Amino acid sequence: MQSLDSKIQQAADLVLSASHVVALTGAGISTPSGIPDFRSPDSGLWREHNPMEVASIMAFRQNPARFYDWVRPLALKARDARPNPAHAALTDLETAGKLKAIITQNIDGLHQAAGSRCVYEVHGHSREMTCLSCYRVFEAGPIFSRFLEDGQVPHCECGGVLKPKVTLFGEQLPVGALYQAKSAVEEADLLLVAGSSLEVAPISDLPFQALEQNTKIIIINFQETYIDDRADVVIRQDLTEVLPEIVRLALN
Repeated sequence: MQSLDSKIQQAADLVLSASHVVALTGAGISTPSGIPDFRSPDSGLWREHNPMEVASIMAFRQNPARFYDWVRPLALKARDARPNPAHAALTDLETAGKLKAIITQNIDGLHQAAGSRCVYEVHGHSREMTCLSCYRVFEAGPIFSRFLEDGQVPHCECGGVLKPKVTLFGEQLPVGALYQAKSAVEEADLLLVAGSSLEVAPISDLPFQALEQNTKIIIINFQETYIDDRADVVIRQDLTEVLPEIVRLALN
């Protein structure tokens, strides 16, 4: 069996030899920052909540208060979260000119907080909110701060309910971000999957796209993924320890 050190070195060698690295990140890169994920067998949020009842667009329209009651504890944790060494490692890789884009399924903005510049947020983000009645767009910061204090459903001046610009179940992914993500993978000679279980379509199809064009694949994730047996390197260890070491070896 290949040792962890040899896997890390192999991954570093792939990064070193690549000219166009693209990262695909999921909840696993943000859990060390204190943000819960959704699908872990022991701690995932969907063990306690039916996503279609609290986080679908239909449920939101029918009962926005239920969504906001559910999301409030998560939003409090996200407000206090800070980038961790895995986020910083990707920023270092981008600064060095190796990493060309980050495709993230996360909505927490921690990649940008760490200094990453080219980030495609394929599941939306929480920086803005949209009125479901008049479609006016608001900066989310002040509105969410009030919500975290009083717990009241945010409303527009017109009376409509405000929804964060995150993609709920039943909603289409942001077309622009999805197009940019697919284009980034088309240009990649190395796809680095970090902290994603690759269970949510259509983003889960991106590694297939990479394989079809003979792009190398590194996967760092605690749980197995459907593409493990076809990836070049698979590491099931702590991202905050493994990814910085891979980047350090590749850049030095």
